[in-house]
Amino acid sequence: MDLKITVDTFGQDDQSWMASAEGTNRARTITLDLTTFTAGTHYPNGYLKSGYALKKLGSGKYGLFSPGDEATATIAGHLLTPVRIPTGATKVSGALLWHGSVLAAKCPHTVNAAGQATAKQITYF
Repeated sequence: MDLKITVDTFGQDDQSWMASAEGTNRARTITLDLTTFTAGTHYPNGYLKSGYALKKLGSGKYGLFSPGDEATATIAGHLLTPVRIPTGATKVSGALLWHGSVLAAKCPHTVNAAGQATAKQITYF
């Protein structure tokens, strides 16, 4: 176990997808299943940007909500903060914005109207 303090710098995050600060103080700690993301597409620089729409998987972990998933899944929330992806990792921890307002056009990936309709605690503008 490595207990030394390290500092990582991994770019600038754009949280303009958040329509308000509502819910940011109630984020949930979650585990992300990285098999639902594509390295070169979703984290080409070694980190996931905030704002990705997430669904809860049968395993209890969370994964990327993609257009077409609305038939079998609901949007559980959005990734609140960026997450660094260590080389070879298959799961990482993150923070879930499960209640709040989101500007769908500013999310880092498409959240279509059908997907937006599945979200129970998120309001889209």
